[in-house]
Amino acid sequence: MDSVDSIPVPSAAGEVSPATATLRTTLERRAMDWSLVLVSQGIPVTLDRDATTTNGWTLTVAAGDLDRSRALIRQFRLENRGFGWRQELPGSGLLFHRGVLAWVAAVAAFSMLGDSVASGQFDSRAVRAGEWWRAFTAMWLHADPGHLGSNAAVGTVVLGLAMARHGAGWALLVAGLAGAAANGIGLHFRPGAYVGLGASGLVMAALGLLVPQAWPWWRAGRRQTRLALGAIAGGSFLFLLLGTDPSGDVLVHAAGFVLGLLGGLALVLVPEAWRRKTDLAAGIAFVGINGAAWLLALRH
Repeated sequence: MDSVDSIPVPSAAGEVSPATATLRTTLERRAMDWSLVLVSQGIPVTLDRDATTTNGWTLTVAAGDLDRSRALIRQFRLENRGFGWRQELPGSGLLFHRGVLAWVAAVAAFSMLGDSVASGQFDSRAVRAGEWWRAFTAMWLHADPGHLGSNAAVGTVVLGLAMARHGAGWALLVAGLAGAAANGIGLHFRPGAYVGLGASGLVMAALGLLVPQAWPWWRAGRRQTRLALGAIAGGSFLFLLLGTDPSGDVLVHAAGFVLGLLGGLALVLVPEAWRRKTDLAAGIAFVGINGAAWLLALRH
């Protein structure tokens, strides 16, 4: 149950201070979203556990910010009402975008082509000769079912979370561009001839997209700073766990993660209302870029 209440808060001397706004929700992810909305509008907010429930959260703002905070939260809830693609991961407090399953299905379909589409593989000699599209098409191909399963499993989680946080279109576009750029960085640091396949650069970029969501919390007080540090540490640990396997392309993984992190930071610094308005256009751009890349690949 979510609510926006006005309650008195005792002062240090036991007196009652003017009313403050207390925003309550049972979802940790929603509480964090609300805190980011307020912080982005210059309203200091304290995020904490709700002492009246076992799994609730509260946000408290100054008395002078009461009406504005209520309006901002209600507007945010109104704009996000009925968005059926996003749902809570049971017991986690995190929001997940089910649209990521379309990406999984597309990757699985392309991977059925396997090595038969040589023009889609990241052949370093061909890319140096000008076939830039291979940096994009290679992310849709995998060497074997195990390779596909690994990227699809991790990608479903991190990309689904990134799509719920930043918007489906923007998460796909930024992760896709970062993954392709990571393939290019790998080419720059490897002078020899090699062939690459797989969506791991995009997947690591999606993981990087999740870390900068903690950035606005730095401005919101000591409690939120601890949350920010926890998010950064968690994202870094997951990269070390998933992206540094010697059997994989660690260079492309690291480049994808860093580029995704930078892209995610850029997304959290722009107004959320603008991201929502342009999210569909970003998704169309993602489909258009990859569609054009595949048209060029199949013509060669």
